[in-house]
Amino acid sequence: MSERVEERPAEAGKELGYADISTAGRVGLFDVAFARINYGFGAMVVVSLPFIAWYIHLGQNPLGLVLWAAWYFVGLLVVRWQYRRYHRERAEGEPAAILRRWSPRIHGMALVYGSSMAVPPLLTAHHATFEFQLLYLVTIAAIVAGNSVHSSPVLSVFRCFFLTGWGSVTLLVPYSFPGYWYYVMPLTLIYIRTMLKHSAISHRFFVQNIALKEEGARLAENFRRAKEEAEKALYNKNLFLTTASHDLRQPVHAMGFLVESISRSNRDPALDAALADLRESVRSATQMFNALLDLSRIESGRVQIKTEAVDLAAVIANVATIFREEARNRGLELRVHLPAEGAMAVADGTLLRQSLSNLLHNALRYTRQGGILLAVRRRGGGWRCEVWDTGIGIATRDGADIFSPFFRNEHAWDIDSAGHGLGLAVVARCCAMMGAKHGFRSREGKGSCFWIRLDAAKKVGHPALAGLTASTLPQAVPHWSGACLVVDDDPLVRSAWQTLMQSWGLQVACAESGGQALRLLESGFKPDVVFCDQRLRSGESGFELLCELLERLPDASGAMISGELDSPELAEAEEQGYLVLRKPVEPTELQAVLGHWLLSSEGGEPDFHQFT
Repeated sequence: MSERVEERPAEAGKELGYADISTAGRVGLFDVAFARINYGFGAMVVVSLPFIAWYIHLGQNPLGLVLWAAWYFVGLLVVRWQYRRYHRERAEGEPAAILRRWSPRIHGMALVYGSSMAVPPLLTAHHATFEFQLLYLVTIAAIVAGNSVHSSPVLSVFRCFFLTGWGSVTLLVPYSFPGYWYYVMPLTLIYIRTMLKHSAISHRFFVQNIALKEEGARLAENFRRAKEEAEKALYNKNLFLTTASHDLRQPVHAMGFLVESISRSNRDPALDAALADLRESVRSATQMFNALLDLSRIESGRVQIKTEAVDLAAVIANVATIFREEARNRGLELRVHLPAEGAMAVADGTLLRQSLSNLLHNALRYTRQGGILLAVRRRGGGWRCEVWDTGIGIATRDGADIFSPFFRNEHAWDIDSAGHGLGLAVVARCCAMMGAKHGFRSREGKGSCFWIRLDAAKKVGHPALAGLTASTLPQAVPHWSGACLVVDDDPLVRSAWQTLMQSWGLQVACAESGGQALRLLESGFKPDVVFCDQRLRSGESGFELLCELLERLPDASGAMISGELDSPELAEAEEQGYLVLRKPVEPTELQAVLGHWLLSSEGGEPDFHQFT
């Protein structure tokens, strides 16, 4: 039987009583009381034997005591049978039904158990010695004392036993002790008061124990529900990002292409530096946007952490570019210190950039004057990325909580009330995912240094693309010749594609649907390259459309363009060897793809599907 804890919230400051616990809790108290009655009948059978023997030794007829012992023995058999039946029904029935059916029975058995104790004084008075009567009285007192603990969980059961048992024995004291009753009677009355008080205390202990157990169960249930709600909220958030990522990526995707087109068309040397910074800022925004969506995938457990050789100098330079203008606006100096030798570390480029960006953002937010230093230093067999600031610092008492979610010290609230205390928690999680160590040193009012320790990696010819900056990527773009077909339902994205492709010397045709793309082919347009968006508003499958277009264009190469994190359709496309580019597509990535395909077209048999 599954027992549900009833909601019985207690009033503040009120002592809990029997009526304040659940029905299931009350049944638990009856379990203890009934077990004691079951034990008590057996104990009385054993206790009767030495008194019968003593009574015989006194030369008296023991028949009455033998019948009394037999009465308890029969009662023991009946109680044991009822006890087993009770537990069978308890395992299958509802607590309320158990109470209704068994409470009268258990009270009745307690009444029989107690009242039968008065039989020996009636049978042996004027026949047994004073010592016999006194020992029996002391024995009953000991049995009552034991019951005051184990029968008191249900106070009414104990009182039913006690008042009929010890009460009857007390009333018989003048009959049992004719010459001494005025000495014995006060003691038995004091014992009544003592046992009633002791049983009440014991009863409160049992009730409060049950109440605390139920409160613990309620708290555990509330925690479970809160945990489920938090997990559901996280799932819904990740589901939203997964579902909405296509629409969220579209404007960033178009912006990257337009900035590249403007840079290619610029004829004013004075704008070169500004356009280079703009291009790098768009690249950084693209990478940070991808980081957000990648972290969502990590939290949902749908992505593997990819550790590889990362160029730390490139990552530091990239992060510094993102925040340099903000530092300038705040009147702060942002400096970068890099080692003379190349710094290659084992890390996940996305998570490392996310961590350093969070650290730098925090440093800028809580530094009013002075500056920020981003540094990479050699430490033993690895590298340490450091973010120094001259800000408010961190109190010693806050050191243990600084990486906890939603924690902000008192000075942080005074400087910036817009934060949520999640930045450093994200850093800690990213480092844990990468297997990297992290920490900080700080002096309150002087500043802080946050660091991430990474293992060194062997130098490789091509570090992780996530760490490349505009300065490390090839800037010269060939002036290709050829034709390109782009299928996308977003007019802004189509315009960006057209502008960028034309700046690279390509003939471009754009279509918003499969039907329009097929009509372009029927009109005589023969593209060398086809790019097809996965999700089209007409409800068409981008992958099926790409397959159909490439079937009609045996000499063309093609790729899927998708703004989704993952889907069965994308997995199928990649399994069949088709290239899938995730939005926002960086112009440098697109240059590499087109360079491979167009050069292959000029030099011989093109690679229709794959880009390797």
